[in-house]
Amino acid sequence: MKQKFILFISFIASGFGALAQKQASPRLTQYVDQYIGTGFHGHVFVGANVPFGAVQLGPTNISKGWDWCSGYHISDSIIIGFQHTHLSGTGIGDLGDISFMPTTGRVIINKGTLADPSSGYFSLFSHKDEIVKPGYYAVKLKKYNIKAELTVSTRVGYHRYTYPAGEQANVIIDLTEGVADRTTDAYIKQKDKYTIEGYRFSRGWAADQRIYFTAVFSKPIEKFAVYDSTALKQGVEMNSKNARCAITFAKSNLPERVEIKVGISPVGCANALQNIKAEIPGWNFNQTATNADLAWNKELGRITIKADSLSQLKKFYTALYHTMIAPSTFNDVNGEYWGTDKKVHKDGAFKNLTTFSLWDTYRSANPLYTIMQPDRVPDMINTMLNIYKQQGRLPVWHLMANETNTMVGNSAVPVIVDAYLKGFKGFDAKFAYEAVKATQMQDLRGLKYVKELGFIPADSSRESVAMGLEYSINDWCIAQMAKKLGKMDDYQYFSGRAKNYQKYFDPQTRFMRGKVSADTWRTPFSPFESRHEKDDYTEGNAWQYTWLVPQDVEGLITLLGGEKPFIKKLDSLFMVSGDLGAEHSPDISGLIGQYAHGNEPSHHITYLYAYVGQPWKTADKVRYILNNFYTTKADGIIGNEDVGQMSAWYVLSSLGFYPVNPANGNYVFGSPTINSAVIQLPSGKSFTITVKNNSAKNKYISSMVLDGKPYSKNYLKHTDLVAGGTLVITMTDKPGKFGTAPADRPRSVTF
Repeated sequence: MKQKFILFISFIASGFGALAQKQASPRLTQYVDQYIGTGFHGHVFVGANVPFGAVQLGPTNISKGWDWCSGYHISDSIIIGFQHTHLSGTGIGDLGDISFMPTTGRVIINKGTLADPSSGYFSLFSHKDEIVKPGYYAVKLKKYNIKAELTVSTRVGYHRYTYPAGEQANVIIDLTEGVADRTTDAYIKQKDKYTIEGYRFSRGWAADQRIYFTAVFSKPIEKFAVYDSTALKQGVEMNSKNARCAITFAKSNLPERVEIKVGISPVGCANALQNIKAEIPGWNFNQTATNADLAWNKELGRITIKADSLSQLKKFYTALYHTMIAPSTFNDVNGEYWGTDKKVHKDGAFKNLTTFSLWDTYRSANPLYTIMQPDRVPDMINTMLNIYKQQGRLPVWHLMANETNTMVGNSAVPVIVDAYLKGFKGFDAKFAYEAVKATQMQDLRGLKYVKELGFIPADSSRESVAMGLEYSINDWCIAQMAKKLGKMDDYQYFSGRAKNYQKYFDPQTRFMRGKVSADTWRTPFSPFESRHEKDDYTEGNAWQYTWLVPQDVEGLITLLGGEKPFIKKLDSLFMVSGDLGAEHSPDISGLIGQYAHGNEPSHHITYLYAYVGQPWKTADKVRYILNNFYTTKADGIIGNEDVGQMSAWYVLSSLGFYPVNPANGNYVFGSPTINSAVIQLPSGKSFTITVKNNSAKNKYISSMVLDGKPYSKNYLKHTDLVAGGTLVITMTDKPGKFGTAPADRPRSVTF
């Protein structure tokens, strides 16, 4: 019998002191391994942050390219600076703002090149010299023998640099550096011998990004020099898109320690300083790191599990950690933030946020938040509603007050509708309905054709099938909200539009495919081929997109000819092989046949077997994915992390269920890998899951007991979960009858 790893969390700190001080009880942060996802195409952030914080303070490598979207990849060994904002798990790079680099000796203002390392300030480092924990990062810069340590609060990055004795100690601040963007304007100024301030405006994925900062030093600045690119300028300030500065401290015969607190703000330098005074008023680096660790333990502790191995614990809590990097705070302590309308807004009633990867996260990350982050859900909804006020439509992929219009559909719609249908308060429901309806009634991004024709012609728009299928999901969601609000005319209208997915189904090939008119399909056609951003699908092919009807699985079953043909085609999905073509997206990864776990449109598909009475097939495939596509290695995420979505799938699936329909309040059962879990609820109650006879062999559910009563349904209602209680799941090594009866199968109806 394997030893059971029993987890528990103490919310009372055992004392403050050195960061490495041992705690009286195990802490869940010890199971978070930030290296998971730094290899392959995971694109995850590495560094110091707090849950949903504005600051992601960490190292940025010298390399550029797709696998450096977060600024860091495990294959790299060169650091050009410690930057205060980073993305995590995106397929496009940006941010990397306000770069600080400690150096010694002669001041060098260029980062340098690999061809001529001596010409730059960059430094080699070794992963062996890194310490990476939630809320804390440390590394030795080999070139200078400097120990750099980083920690954070929500809006403040806290640096501690230890310089070798007898060396001239410098800090280079380079406002030209970023991740996959370019500086359009920058400013830096010395205010006094301890304080500097400035800003960096840039253009990248976010077309008009603005960030202000104030930095306060623990040691007086002996020399402050500003540069326009590499040209030294007179004075104590510089306004140029090439602005850089070098700060030098008095030389010491002893090892020198310098601490720096850097507040950031989307509004101004004064607010950045106010953020410092409010969040880190004193000079206690260790205390700040301890506070960050406690903040992470509190959030991780919303779900405590028992598992069979250390590997499972690491995978679970690292995944849970990854779901809480974004959306990130985008306001100051005084409630001010920069809006999409390029104006300063002030609202202390909610916390404004940014980094909404909604096409990814609406599928399971946002439903996960309704379980484990219910207090933050109204902030997310209110942020989206305020974006609607400012830009006239809900966000698509919002970043730093910019609409990037990345990805297809209007994926804020299911997030808002799901929250409303689950009974969340704290936002104006009538205004929320106005926002979802008005957004979906516009003429943008193919919606004009949806209203006029019921489908998007393939020759009018790229990715027409993916866009149209997402719009059918959006329309279904609006119909459910309209129904609950008593708007029956709207309910009928959007229910009709929700059936538009049927117009993309070709009964001859039995695939969803692009059409150029009501009775003409686009040719040539291959269900295997994918041409990134050039064909009718988004990062996928017809095999994958034919199943993107999570809002009406029963309708899809009918469309495919009934349960037997549906099962046959679903079986084929996981077995067929074919050439994706030379132009396919690298996001199409984690293949089982043509099922692609590395990309979000596939995430619900393994659970579709439950709708046709074959839950054991779901169990087989879910277990395989949990065990093989998620590991504790650097390449342990099979595709882009996608701002928490890949990890949310793991968290929910390892608990034993998944929200196939993102807004109907039901979670379909699969195959839990944990032995038990306790989900803490805001009411003070908890929902406990106990899994009996669980093992690698015993992967099928044989029976359940909910609150002491036999439970036969192959889905769990959100209302039952948040009410608190106990669910006992018994596992077996052979498929049984659990969940197979028609009355016990999941359905697409709401609540």
